[in-house]
Amino acid sequence: MWSRVSVPAGPSLDLLHAKVVRDFARHSHGEYAIGTCTGGLEAISYRGGVHYSGPGSVVVLEPGEAHTGGPAEVDCFTYRVMYPATSLVGEAHFAQPVVYDPDLARRLADAHRMLGAGGDGLEGESQLVAVFGDLVARHASGPRAAVRARRGLAAAVMARLADGLLEPPTLAELAAEHGLSRYQLLRAFTDEVGMPPYAWLAQHRVARARTLLERGGRPAEVATEVGFADQAHLTRWFRRVLMVTPAAYRNSVQDVRRRSASS
Repeated sequence: MWSRVSVPAGPSLDLLHAKVVRDFARHSHGEYAIGTCTGGLEAISYRGGVHYSGPGSVVVLEPGEAHTGGPAEVDCFTYRVMYPATSLVGEAHFAQPVVYDPDLARRLADAHRMLGAGGDGLEGESQLVAVFGDLVARHASGPRAAVRARRGLAAAVMARLADGLLEPPTLAELAAEHGLSRYQLLRAFTDEVGMPPYAWLAQHRVARARTLLERGGRPAEVATEVGFADQAHLTRWFRRVLMVTPAAYRNSVQDVRRRSASS
């Protein structure tokens, strides 16, 4: 279940509570992803390694870091995860994406549950600030360097793909523009970004679709506007990246706006 909550004097906060039975597509977030596994075992591919998260552990994935995850040796896992902006966490760097801290895991799950249920705003905000503060104090290894600026080839390819959202260039066309073979371009881009161009483009389309859905767009119309073949194609990628359908995401965001408008 995906939901969005308002944080006083700060940006909105997206929450996900899910039972995961298949792997996520490789992707990255513009925010931190901070969560805790409440059942089963998750395997996370991150920064060139595989890390395991079970009950009592806390997962911290930094903005801009490509990753994927899925059940590890069991049928599924359940978890609660938040996507806080840097302003809520600070410029903290975490050398390890998974830390074992049962106290923090419990408090993170409690704060997630309270915020998702629409509990007392001040209490929820206080719990959130305390949890993030203790997470940084206990497990951050120093200030986080700004997410590496995409320079050269990768930046040029991403800009070209973003400009051609509806009719993207082929791999052969991209390679020819840079005087490379298709394999050379594919390898160089993947090494820099953490995923191949087609996956980056799909994720970029999902990000654009989120913005349009938040503005009230209908999934079928949004799919066409961002370059997916149809609503089913949008839904497949949306679920692979966010584990929720476009319609459910749109409804959750609209519910938050209606509650904010009536308060």
